[in-house]
Amino acid sequence: MDWFIELFTEQTFIQAVMILSLICATGVALGNVKIFGVSLGVTFVFFAGIIAGHFGITINPEMLTLAQNFGLILYIYSLGLQVGPGFFSSFKEGGIKFNLLALALLVVGTLMAMVYYWTTDLSLSDTVGLLAGAVTNTPMLGAAQQALLQADPTNTEAASNMAIACAVGYPFGLIGMIVSVIILRSVFGGKKSSKSHDNSADNTFVTEYEICNPAIYGKNIKEIRQSADCQFVISRVWKNGELIIPTSETILEEGEHVLVVSGKKDVKRIEQIFGHKENVDWNKKDIDWNAIDNQLTSRKILVTKPEHNGVKLGDLRLRNSYGINITRVNRAGIDLLPSRSLRLQLGDRLTIVGEYRAVENVSTILGNEAKQLKNPHLLSLFIGIILGLVLGSVPIVLPGISMPIKLGIAGGPIIVGILMGAFGPRFHIATYTTRSANLMLRQLGLTIYLAGLGLSAGAGFFETVFTLDGLKWVAVSISLAMVPVLLVGFASAKIFKTDYADNIGMLCGGMANPFALDYANPSGEGEDPAVAYATVYPASIFLRVISAQLLVLILGS
Repeated sequence: MDWFIELFTEQTFIQAVMILSLICATGVALGNVKIFGVSLGVTFVFFAGIIAGHFGITINPEMLTLAQNFGLILYIYSLGLQVGPGFFSSFKEGGIKFNLLALALLVVGTLMAMVYYWTTDLSLSDTVGLLAGAVTNTPMLGAAQQALLQADPTNTEAASNMAIACAVGYPFGLIGMIVSVIILRSVFGGKKSSKSHDNSADNTFVTEYEICNPAIYGKNIKEIRQSADCQFVISRVWKNGELIIPTSETILEEGEHVLVVSGKKDVKRIEQIFGHKENVDWNKKDIDWNAIDNQLTSRKILVTKPEHNGVKLGDLRLRNSYGINITRVNRAGIDLLPSRSLRLQLGDRLTIVGEYRAVENVSTILGNEAKQLKNPHLLSLFIGIILGLVLGSVPIVLPGISMPIKLGIAGGPIIVGILMGAFGPRFHIATYTTRSANLMLRQLGLTIYLAGLGLSAGAGFFETVFTLDGLKWVAVSISLAMVPVLLVGFASAKIFKTDYADNIGMLCGGMANPFALDYANPSGEGEDPAVAYATVYPASIFLRVISAQLLVLILGS
């Protein structure tokens, strides 16, 4: 049995992998347990590591550092890939207000942390660790630790203390956020939203019109589209009692009927262009489009050929070559209105209408082989990580700071991940991953990172918590979690007239805390909190990572 004991005690790479795997397995299992309806999920791995470290379990420090840092890199880069496609669009229209409010949330919390640092005996590492825990943001902790070690590579004790402070602040940050949501719900939750709730992820709307606007009589679709101030696609035309697939040269006459796909906000404008709007509901989910005309077929076709990744839809000339119509492009569950300038991405699902043989030909051109999407694009993954690490190592000189800062292994990969996710297809870089594959990468990286983080912080955790200083840490954590949320939440509702559901979603996204969403609307009706959460989360997670490094470098200079 000596060989079995040595597996866990002798510091080899086998022992390191086994210990980290055991911590991960224990944390994941216990993370599914709910207490008062709340479970910590994968974050419980952090506390499993702390318990293991408390009981004296150790592994080779170099192996621990490698595993912990690589896990963080894998997690943060995959996170950037995930939020990249929606990162820049989140700043459009109502997203600007939400992101500014989320920025205010970050600023208030950061200023409070600076005040605590200047007015109490809290050290810099303790202050930043408590802030990262209060906002339940472990990538922020990783970025702050990297900045701290960048300034002083020998200061490993302070980096470890930062992790301990984060571990103390995390559960109270979680509880504080939930309590804040409950308070805001009791004040604003009873008020009905002023907007209609649409649970559909569909941004398009299908409407039938009768041509009765003399201004377009005798004009072809190309001319009508050029003079219009909005985008639309004419899917079908009823001409002389026959249903046809129109081309850009199809001429519209008085009394003919057209089926138009447009943005929801443009329906009134489209009605002014074409004329009378029919009352037929073409947006029901159970419509059998193939039964409308037995000569036409409607199919959803996947873009799976790499050569079409990043290609403009108009450059393929599918309509003119095959006489088909593309009515919608579904990307990541969201329906987009097709246009000539829309760049296709691997995984896009196109709704195509046309004759059966023509649709089959287009299917062959685009690929339409779902199994091809399951193949991982590892080349772009590793190239992205390399570029992220290079970017993270570039010294950046800022006025007033004695030494140049670096984005580090947290800031560099998340920036490159966002850019790759947003613009990779334009340069024909295949960054597509299925949701399950991306989630697997993120969870694997985060789990390994949290296991190593907890193990390195566990040795002095309980000795620190159960002291007067530990109680002070608890009070600071609760205030950092609740005060910014309540201040910005009340200001958002009272001054900016933000609906309750949007307000809560914005606050949860700004704090990178999805757990409290369950308490936003106990009835589960509507998805507005989740939509607002997704709107601010990309920018918030990025700014939290960067602000943590700036906070360490500014206060430590």
